Amino acid sequence: MSAPQAPATDHTPHELPLPHYPFSTKGDRLAPELADLQGRCPVARVRTNSGGEAWLVTGYELARDILRDRAFARSVLGESDSPTQDAPILAPELLDAMNHLQQAGLRDEVLAALGRNQPELPADWVAEVTRAGLDAMLAEGTPGDLHRHFAEWVAAQCMCRLLGLPFGDREWLAERADKDLTMVTYSDEELATNWEEIRAYMAAFMAARTPGRPRGLADRLADLNASGQGLTDEQLSNIVAVLFVSGYEDFASFLGVAALNLLQRPEDFAALRARPETMPQYVEELLRCSVVLGNAIPRFVTQDTELGPASVKAGDLILLSLDAANFDPVAFADAEDFDPTRSPNPHLRFGHGRHHCPGAHLVRRHSDTAFRVLLAHIPTLRLAAPIAEIPWHPNRMAITPAAIPVTW
Repeated sequence: MSAPQAPATDHTPHELPLPHYPFSTKGDRLAPELADLQGRCPVARVRTNSGGEAWLVTGYELARDILRDRAFARSVLGESDSPTQDAPILAPELLDAMNHLQQAGLRDEVLAALGRNQPELPADWVAEVTRAGLDAMLAEGTPGDLHRHFAEWVAAQCMCRLLGLPFGDREWLAERADKDLTMVTYSDEELATNWEEIRAYMAAFMAARTPGRPRGLADRLADLNASGQGLTDEQLSNIVAVLFVSGYEDFASFLGVAALNLLQRPEDFAALRARPETMPQYVEELLRCSVVLGNAIPRFVTQDTELGPASVKAGDLILLSLDAANFDPVAFADAEDFDPTRSPNPHLRFGHGRHHCPGAHLVRRHSDTAFRVLLAHIPTLRLAAPIAEIPWHPNRMAITPAAIPVTW
């Protein structure tokens, strides 16, 4: 495999600088630059946060083809000499956790925990903790912060219980997860130190377990790995940390952005309260149209090939904007419209094919429960500020509101 070439730093008089991606880390709408590229240049050269060059893909069909084509690899991006779109990958298993779990014989345990049934996260428990978070917001009075008391609260509760982590540590964990997924702001050294703190926490937590009496998924993985030794202790603690960081950040991001989408549509609030059984269709449409990717899904070109109108070379970095793909009018009629009756709704929020996100069932199932509770518990809920005044965390890989001010 050829190594990626260093990007050129100077331009001929007629050459324009490459656009810098990402274009926005706000979730109130799809960045206009993405919609523009999708219409005129669905495979475009961009410059990344790391200073290199990449191909940005915004078209639905192209993105789906890349996700299922083995010529576009993910695991290679964990190697030290591979191109990056943001900070360097600190260890291969951080980018390719599921393959490492599979090679160690641990993947089925993770899939069972994240699958359809999710015995550690029963719906009645999710409903109970959702009500508890909302009650805390109501007790503090208006305006409340729905992101803190709903999105972050539910996501942290679910991931701590799933892994068996003490919920009392959630703020410490969330602070480090937030820092890990913040682009540009921190140096590589700061991010490496931050990650080592998370990894060491997970290592110490699993080391303190009582074998055969697991507190959650983290302990079960440690017990299974102790008998097979498929992973080193450092690899396993890295992977458990990835499970928390990605699960918490992605779920909190979606719940927050999706809540904002619903709050802008009071007619849909009323329709859902009247027919809560339609919530699964609403969740699917919210998954399609919620803008939650601050960066993009990376892939590495393993052999020279044609990608739509572009000729890509082995060693090139491909960035998939699944947000843009989910607004592609070629794939979705009236793509700009919020339509919970849309059927079929083949969005790419969780990827496609062999790269389908293992957390899809968790997000679907518990978003359904959490939003049902939200609608029933605070039926007069509404935004306390115009959507244009909603603050957003800058440079987040998972787009996140800094707050969602609400009243009732």
